[in-house]
Amino acid sequence: MTEQQSSNGLEPRPRRDMTRRRVVVAGGAAVAVAGLGAAVATTASAGETSASASSATPSASPSSPSSAASPSGEVCYRLTSETTEGPYYIDADKIRKDITEDREGIPMTLRLKVIDSESCEPVAKAAVDIWHCDALGLYSGYENSSGGGGGAPPTGTPPTGAPTGAPTGAPPGGGHQEPTDDKRYLRGTQLTDRHGFVEFTTVFPGWYRGRCVHIHTKVHVGGKLTDAGYEGGHACHTGQLFFAEEAVLDSAKVAPYNTSTTERTTLDEDGIYPGNGAQGGLLHLKYRKGKIEKGVVGSLTLGVDPDATHDGTDL
Repeated sequence: MTEQQSSNGLEPRPRRDMTRRRVVVAGGAAVAVAGLGAAVATTASAGETSASASSATPSASPSSPSSAASPSGEVCYRLTSETTEGPYYIDADKIRKDITEDREGIPMTLRLKVIDSESCEPVAKAAVDIWHCDALGLYSGYENSSGGGGGAPPTGTPPTGAPTGAPTGAPPGGGHQEPTDDKRYLRGTQLTDRHGFVEFTTVFPGWYRGRCVHIHTKVHVGGKLTDAGYEGGHACHTGQLFFAEEAVLDSAKVAPYNTSTTERTTLDEDGIYPGNGAQGGLLHLKYRKGKIEKGVVGSLTLGVDPDATHDGTDL
């Protein structure tokens, strides 16, 4: 994907009022998960969890001063936070729903909705990229430099409970690195439908030194789908999707996550998560209580400014 501003000869849209930028609350993209029975649903605030057998859609806080109702009645909030692209992005142009390939881990369905943060209308035909590490912290294309800080998955006695102390050294952030191998698992792109939705089949990510559990994402607009992939346009959003601590601890109890000895960073310790719930990328997660290995559904609505350019390399 060429991240350059497209030109259509039309007059530029007027500058947006920053105070009116909004994003639908995390549950806007959440869909009830049939057959889960008693489930754990992590809400749009870090550490806030509930046991529920009902819909995965949470309600918005009525006391939020920044909320506003769209014409459809949805509750909207501010623009979704921009974050760094990180060192492991590859413009692979793999248009696919299932990005798992041969990776072991907890099955995960990721459902994202993209809306215009001013109008709250869905953004159709946007290209949504996601990429993340596997259950042991390895990124495809970078197996020699990712993982436990040295490339190979760590072995030994797995950690239990909360991590012991904050990690040392700066967390991996900006500064793009060139790929070191030709693998491309856990990477893919989907085009949003007319309702702004995309869905990916993947695995619950693991962790690596200096970062909490997360998924990277980009939203591209203004381009078109070709035989070579999605071409042209620009990236209007670069963000990261985060996981509540309870779900991460539950994942650490099952294989292969329970074989990792890499020091883990919590959501609160992470140097990139902005600490602002759904607006900052905190996913709404739902899975069967005590049976996370059976699968997780994660959902979030991303509020973007289609006129902006955010490629994540200037943060």
